[in-house]
Amino acid sequence: MRYGRTIRGGWQAAILCFALLGAPLSAQVSSYGDKQSGDNAGDQLPQVLQKVGVSQHLNQQLPLDASFVDDTGKTVKLGDYFGKHPAILSLVYYNCPMLCSEELDGLTGAMEMVKLTPGKDFDVVIISIDPSETPETAAAKKAFYVKRYGRPETASGWHFLTGQRPAIDAVTNAVGFGYVKVPGPDGKLTQFAHASSIEIVTTDGKLAQYYLGVEYSPKDMLLGLIDASGNKIGSPVANILTYCYHYDPQTNKHSLIIARVVQFGGMVTVAGLGGFMFLMFRRDVNPAREHDLTKKENG
Repeated sequence: MRYGRTIRGGWQAAILCFALLGAPLSAQVSSYGDKQSGDNAGDQLPQVLQKVGVSQHLNQQLPLDASFVDDTGKTVKLGDYFGKHPAILSLVYYNCPMLCSEELDGLTGAMEMVKLTPGKDFDVVIISIDPSETPETAAAKKAFYVKRYGRPETASGWHFLTGQRPAIDAVTNAVGFGYVKVPGPDGKLTQFAHASSIEIVTTDGKLAQYYLGVEYSPKDMLLGLIDASGNKIGSPVANILTYCYHYDPQTNKHSLIIARVVQFGGMVTVAGLGGFMFLMFRRDVNPAREHDLTKKENG
């Protein structure tokens, strides 16, 4: 997972996305030039983000009878995509100004290196959390990512769905995906504060594995899909979340303290990695000295 993404803020609005590992030790993802002065709200996450997150509901059955509309305008059931193959599930919204595209980019990039075929070995199920989005929007997003994937013959394995609130809530509650609707640049409730994750789902529609953040290991994805094809359930992963939160740059109450937490979190991360590398180096070197490996290699 990349830490330290820079987000370019527009003149009307800004996006705040950052990684969180347990306590709020974060990586900087918004450049200092995007920030304006504002009140220091204390060493806390913005209130809205305290309602956002991903709880890992491993072995939870998805609501297979939930009704959606696919990217062709056809009414479908979620269960239509299970029974033969495992699936990769992603909860996004198609008009998301930043994080959802990062998530789908990461998913597509990892899939390019996985030697399996969508539609044949697994399915990709993308569900919009915004009930106002349309099949036309879903179709445009699907066309973009299938083209980016570079294998147009796999289009039948990609499913970009839209739906109404009851069906969306049934899926997000099953997954443990918490999100909050927030005002957009025009003050209307048109955007969402949410975290980023994808889920591997078994052939029979149970949550088998979570991958958090916006970049995913192709090796882990391959192993997850192989296990899920046999209806095996994985283990919880480290709680590293990437949040997307839209806020008004005119008030910008949280940006200064987040920048300070970001700086501290970065220093802690660097120090921890340095210490870990030093210990690993010593652990490798000491056995070599004890067994005199270098002399053996030299004859």
